[in-house]
Amino acid sequence: MNQIRRAEQKDIARLLELLQQVNMVHHNGRPDLFKGPATKYTREQLAAVLENENTPVFVSVNETDVMEGYAFCQLKQMKNDTILTDIKTLYLDDLCVDEKIRGRHIGKELLDYVTEFAKNVGCYNVTLNVWSCNEAALCFYEKCGLVPQKIGMEKIL
Repeated sequence: MNQIRRAEQKDIARLLELLQQVNMVHHNGRPDLFKGPATKYTREQLAAVLENENTPVFVSVNETDVMEGYAFCQLKQMKNDTILTDIKTLYLDDLCVDEKIRGRHIGKELLDYVTEFAKNVGCYNVTLNVWSCNEAALCFYEKCGLVPQKIGMEKIL
């Protein structure tokens, strides 16, 4: 079983490798929207994310401290909105397990860890977005008990 811990600055190179894997899933599914190969953060941006308490990043590492997966999170709180209730949410911005070792339940362990973290910091829910072209992720999240909260739609012109 892997250990899950907060990501550290020493993890940036490996995080960038896995971010590129996620990008390529999206690029292959929607090349009209996603450049590839690319990452959503630069090294400098990623360093700032890791220092921000409102954007915790958790990593799953094996017995030799090699990262095998990650979960990028964002703590969000709606306050004094005219129509929405005041709730604290943990938004799961990105979850990835190295494509070479998927199927070993690392993603489930990360999601369970994130869910427990969210409970412990007083969140009402955990939310995420998943691209409809990423059928494997859709199936994974449904197996883990997540249900649609809202649906984004488009019409390409």
